[in-house]
Amino acid sequence: MQALLEARHRIDRITVVSNNPQAVGLEIAGKYGVKTVALDHRSFPDRQSFDTALAHTIDAYQPKLIALAGFMRILSDCFVQRYQNRMINIHPSLLPAFPGLGTHARALQEGVKIHGCTVHFVTPQLDHGPIIVQAAIPVLPQDTEETLAARVLQQEHRIFPEAVRWFMEDRIKLIANRVEIADSCTDETTLFSPGIS
Repeated sequence: MQALLEARHRIDRITVVSNNPQAVGLEIAGKYGVKTVALDHRSFPDRQSFDTALAHTIDAYQPKLIALAGFMRILSDCFVQRYQNRMINIHPSLLPAFPGLGTHARALQEGVKIHGCTVHFVTPQLDHGPIIVQAAIPVLPQDTEETLAARVLQQEHRIFPEAVRWFMEDRIKLIANRVEIADSCTDETTLFSPGIS
């Protein structure tokens, strides 16, 4: 979330909504002069009632885009469908590999040579929405879960603000399950890990 705020895109209004009143993100947003709302999910009897209240809160601001940044709750199908094609998320793996939690540990266990992160549209199927942008990094022989996570996070901070900018500039076109970005460039460079000599 901080990376999104630091990008300082031309956005009319930004509101940060958290399901945790103690979230550090609320304090950070406040320092940027951004309006914040805390809606504690623990004060609701079930997921559906929380999602309903969350939707009412969001709808009051009539957002063009909902960017899930550090929001670690699974949202109901009804909620996701309500904001179809205007809610995006960032995930710390090269989807469709390693959806869900524990992505870095799983990548190391599987011995993958390339890992990374993905910005995607949110759909009812967890971590399986149309992919907007991905960033890949090599997995180094000395990597631990912590070092790999830190290097992936650097890439998350690069690509999430870009995806938001593309969306706000109406450059994202969703065709079936594929995303096209207007005026984007594709580098044909191949990443090898380990390198090939």
